[in-house]
Amino acid sequence: MKKKIDKELHPLRDELINHPIYKSIQSLNDINCFMEQHVFAVWDFMSLLKQLQNLISCNDVPWRPSGHSASSRLINEIVWGEESDLNRHGIPMSHFEMYLEAMQSLGAKTDQIEKIIKEVESGKPIDLILNQSNYPNYIIDFLRFTFEVVFNQKKHVIAAVFTFGREDLIPDMFIEIIKNLNLDNDDHNNLADLVYYFERHIEVDSGEHGPMAIQMVENLCDNDNDKLEEVISYSKKALQLRINLWDGILNQIKHSKESVV
Repeated sequence: MKKKIDKELHPLRDELINHPIYKSIQSLNDINCFMEQHVFAVWDFMSLLKQLQNLISCNDVPWRPSGHSASSRLINEIVWGEESDLNRHGIPMSHFEMYLEAMQSLGAKTDQIEKIIKEVESGKPIDLILNQSNYPNYIIDFLRFTFEVVFNQKKHVIAAVFTFGREDLIPDMFIEIIKNLNLDNDDHNNLADLVYYFERHIEVDSGEHGPMAIQMVENLCDNDNDKLEEVISYSKKALQLRINLWDGILNQIKHSKESVV
């Protein structure tokens, strides 16, 4: 099963991992431009993860066995790390909050992502929020797809998008960004929070979580060919939307560079 999925997804994964956006991030302004838009993907990732936890682990009271013990172990472990890790100062916080902390230390704007969170907290449906937003289409399309997957409640589809569209790619993407940073010493002093965030993802996601997540997808498909085809279809769409997101951010970075000139 994994060989078939890898073969189907290879062209999109290759395009994404070798995307020109990585080499375009060369200055503090470039990093800020990237982070101000990528932060939406850091945020909505948690909805994929928490919905998986809701569907695979039993969160009802009275409790009962979920029937997915191995997958529950993986999901609960990832939730523990993503939602309550320690930042570089040893303070408990989610990886999303670490990302915001890194943005603030670099002077990146957080008003847009904070706005969407306040609207969610007010009880406004996510579809309405996106309909009324002025975010670029590549961000809106990315978020719409995420919540379409979340709300369809198909465990194997959510697990596939989580694994092949997000979790399985994180180490490769972040390693590429770090590798190509070329900043002045003063800028590097403000990068500590961001580098720590990247390193935590590389450390956690390139270890046992990746193989465990792939095994989870296989378990949830349970040798059902229809489910396997859905896994491949949704994973392809997730990868294409990530490429579209990268294309959009890259254009913004280029436009920003031209404006400075």
